[in-house]
Amino acid sequence: MPRTPSEYIVHIAFDGGHKEEVRFTTIQDFQKWYSDKLMPKATAEEFINVPIPKVNPGEYMVIRPSRVAAIRVEPIFNSSVERY
Repeated sequence: MPRTPSEYIVHIAFDGGHKEEVRFTTIQDFQKWYSDKLMPKATAEEFINVPIPKVNPGEYMVIRPSRVAAIRVEPIFNSSVERY
Protein backbone atom coordinates (compact mmCIF):
# COMPACT_ATOMS: atom_id res chain seq x y z
CA MET A 1 0.00 0.00 0.00
CA PRO A 2 1.60 3.32 -1.05
CA ARG A 3 1.96 6.16 1.41
CA THR A 4 -0.03 9.34 0.85
CA PRO A 5 1.77 12.69 1.23
CA SER A 6 0.35 15.03 3.87
CA GLU A 7 1.34 18.10 1.84
CA TYR A 8 3.50 19.24 -1.07
CA ILE A 9 6.25 21.83 -0.97
CA VAL A 10 6.68 23.67 -4.26
CA HIS A 11 10.15 25.16 -4.68
CA ILE A 12 10.13 28.07 -7.14
CA ALA A 13 13.46 29.27 -8.55
CA PHE A 14 13.64 32.66 -10.24
CA ASP A 15 16.03 33.78 -12.96
CA GLY A 16 17.87 36.12 -10.57
CA GLY A 17 18.81 33.25 -8.25
CA HIS A 18 16.10 33.87 -5.64
CA LYS A 19 14.15 30.84 -4.33
CA GLU A 20 10.81 30.56 -2.57
CA GLU A 21 8.83 27.71 -1.05
CA VAL A 22 5.04 27.42 -1.18
CA ARG A 23 3.03 24.64 0.48
CA PHE A 24 -0.04 23.01 -1.03
CA THR A 25 -2.24 20.49 0.79
CA THR A 26 -2.93 18.37 -2.32
CA ILE A 27 -1.26 17.91 -5.67
CA GLN A 28 -4.58 18.84 -7.29
CA ASP A 29 -4.44 22.27 -5.59
CA PHE A 30 -0.99 22.83 -7.07
CA GLN A 31 -2.03 21.59 -10.52
CA LYS A 32 -5.08 23.89 -10.50
CA TRP A 33 -2.98 26.95 -9.58
CA TYR A 34 -0.29 26.00 -12.10
CA SER A 35 -2.68 25.40 -15.02
CA ASP A 36 -5.13 28.25 -14.23
CA LYS A 37 -2.81 31.03 -13.07
CA LEU A 38 0.82 30.39 -13.97
CA MET A 39 0.86 28.67 -17.37
CA PRO A 40 -1.56 30.97 -19.23
CA LYS A 41 0.65 33.93 -18.29
CA ALA A 42 4.04 32.21 -18.57
CA THR A 43 5.59 35.05 -20.59
CA ALA A 44 3.70 37.89 -18.89
CA GLU A 45 5.42 40.66 -16.94
CA GLU A 46 2.43 41.49 -14.70
CA PHE A 47 2.22 40.03 -11.20
CA ILE A 48 0.11 37.00 -10.29
CA ASN A 49 -0.87 35.83 -6.80
CA VAL A 50 0.71 32.78 -5.21
CA PRO A 51 -1.48 31.14 -2.54
CA ILE A 52 0.21 30.94 0.89
CA PRO A 53 -2.72 30.42 3.28
CA LYS A 54 -0.78 28.56 6.02
CA VAL A 55 1.85 31.24 6.62
CA ASN A 56 -0.31 34.18 7.74
CA PRO A 57 -3.96 34.60 6.79
CA GLY A 58 -3.50 38.25 5.76
CA GLU A 59 -0.21 37.73 3.92
CA TYR A 60 0.24 37.04 0.22
CA MET A 61 3.00 36.73 -2.36
CA VAL A 62 3.05 37.92 -5.96
CA ILE A 63 5.45 36.84 -8.70
CA ARG A 64 6.18 37.67 -12.32
CA PRO A 65 5.54 34.45 -14.30
CA SER A 66 8.17 35.36 -16.91
CA ARG A 67 10.87 35.31 -14.20
CA VAL A 68 10.22 31.72 -13.03
CA ALA A 69 13.20 29.57 -14.06
CA ALA A 70 12.26 26.26 -12.44
CA ILE A 71 9.67 24.57 -10.24
CA ARG A 72 10.23 21.47 -8.11
CA VAL A 73 7.39 19.69 -6.29
CA GLU A 74 8.36 17.72 -3.19
CA PRO A 75 5.88 15.45 -1.37
CA ILE A 76 6.08 15.62 2.42
CA PHE A 77 4.89 12.71 4.56
CA ASN A 78 3.74 12.91 8.18
CA SER A 79 5.97 9.96 8.93
CA SER A 80 9.09 11.79 7.71
CA VAL A 81 11.85 12.00 10.30
CA GLU A 82 13.07 15.42 9.16
CA ARG A 83 9.83 17.43 9.26
CA TYR A 84 11.00 21.08 9.40
